[in-house]
Amino acid sequence: PFAHRSVAIWSFAMWSRFARCTATPAFRFAKVAAGCAPTLQAPGSRGIALASAGAATAVAGWVVASPQGGVSSCEAAVDWNAVRKEIVKVLDNDKYVDSSYDGATPGPLFLRLGWHSSGTFCKHTNTGGSDGATMRFEPEMSWGANAGLKLAQDMLEPVKKQFPSMSYSDLWIFAAIVAIEEMGGPKIKFTPGRTDKPSGKECPVWEGSTHKDGRLPGADMGSPDKTAAHLRYIFNRMGFDDREIVALSGAHGLGACHTDRSGFWGPWTRAPTTVSNEYYRELIENTWTVKTTHKGKPWKGPLQFEDPTGDLMMLPSDIVLIQDKEFRKYVEQYAKDQDSFLKDFGAVVGKLFDGGCKGSTAKKGWFS
Repeated sequence: PFAHRSVAIWSFAMWSRFARCTATPAFRFAKVAAGCAPTLQAPGSRGIALASAGAATAVAGWVVASPQGGVSSCEAAVDWNAVRKEIVKVLDNDKYVDSSYDGATPGPLFLRLGWHSSGTFCKHTNTGGSDGATMRFEPEMSWGANAGLKLAQDMLEPVKKQFPSMSYSDLWIFAAIVAIEEMGGPKIKFTPGRTDKPSGKECPVWEGSTHKDGRLPGADMGSPDKTAAHLRYIFNRMGFDDREIVALSGAHGLGACHTDRSGFWGPWTRAPTTVSNEYYRELIENTWTVKTTHKGKPWKGPLQFEDPTGDLMMLPSDIVLIQDKEFRKYVEQYAKDQDSFLKDFGAVVGKLFDGGCKGSTAKKGWFS
């Protein structure tokens, strides 16, 4: 039943993508009084320029320069429709491959880049967040939680070179938003105006017990109670409650883990390039046991869980969402109601991406 459901989800995503309007709206750029964040206003239809709907894939042969330091701002107006087209071209590159699952696109990787660049926000100190693109530098680049994200940065570097007035921090967030929409997810408001920090001295500091992962959540704290407490500790610092924590966790329905990055292995669902509630359905409806073998050999990686086929995985921080009664009620809700999940996911991802963005306090414009 899981395989049939995945085919249906994939078919819906492809149909949704094909059916989008291709008209390009006209935009006016208005400078906001505080800072240089322009508000993008679309007086006409909400069209989206699309490239072909073919499955995107991999990276063999990507050779691009590493992002350099320096302050970048939004003084020159950026044609975000043109940027979108270039990002879609990268998403549709048929050379992209992923060692953990077939039919991969860079979409989940771009979402993770935007997520991790935003997930450093602290509402108490108003530090970190999506403004700055400090993941270009050490020590943030080498945080354990950011393993593999240099690849995403490199894949977007040609787009940055085409639009030099665009900041890296805006590009990363916009690429994540485009990826979500291209994978059949909800539309998320995008307000440009982020600026890039000049050096690693600006990387957010974290003195907590998980400092090796920076300010980002870890997958396992040793017990369900400690892992649940850790999730609340990390996400409450960003301003998220239990419902929002569970909604954000739905991003795990996309992509996969890799032994050469996090040490974990495998996809969470059979539709890893489609935004859906499949992650929650797998959590509730499937059977999860501790992984002991991998491809016929003893599993030597960190603690993770697998389904009876061994094809799918869950992290301890995923399983705790059905072990903790407060988290579980939202898992059950989203498993039953995809529309509810998509609505909450769009809202909470928008909130995440605005964290720490000084331009986000300005009047919101529409773009998507």
